[in-house]
Amino acid sequence: MVRMTVADRAMTQLESWPNLISGSPRCAAGRAFGTPGHDIVHFHSDDAADLHLTHAAVHRLLPHLRDSTAVRVHPGSSWITVLLDCDADVALLLTLISVALKEHDGAGGTAPPEDPSTLCDWQPQAVPPTRAGAFAAVRHRRVPAAWKAVGRFIPHGR
Repeated sequence: MVRMTVADRAMTQLESWPNLISGSPRCAAGRAFGTPGHDIVHFHSDDAADLHLTHAAVHRLLPHLRDSTAVRVHPGSSWITVLLDCDADVALLLTLISVALKEHDGAGGTAPPEDPSTLCDWQPQAVPPTRAGAFAAVRHRRVPAAWKAVGRFIPHGR
């Protein structure tokens, strides 16, 4: 039996949205959903999604985004990260995707294609070679899951 991750549940719901196209993201890692000319959301892992809002939307929603433990705001970027731990996080992500779609379609469907400077800046997390062996040992003891839970309580983007 294959267990569905929270990201899988979100992607399953997004597949039924008629105005979204599924495919490979422009950053070439994971899976993306978007509109012609715009990547809206990237799923790079099972526990997070990168969402492309506009700079105006990030600025307008910033007080609310900062209050959420599931959202990471990247200073100066129109991309945010939504951590996916539970169904409430999926609901938040879907709501923010609706906002992003309205923002990107603000020109009545005639918005120009994305400026390359606004592309996702996702980078795979590198583990320093001297710590790689120690990290692998720790991973088997589920310590990263504990760090993930602790990270939800640390204020970000303030």
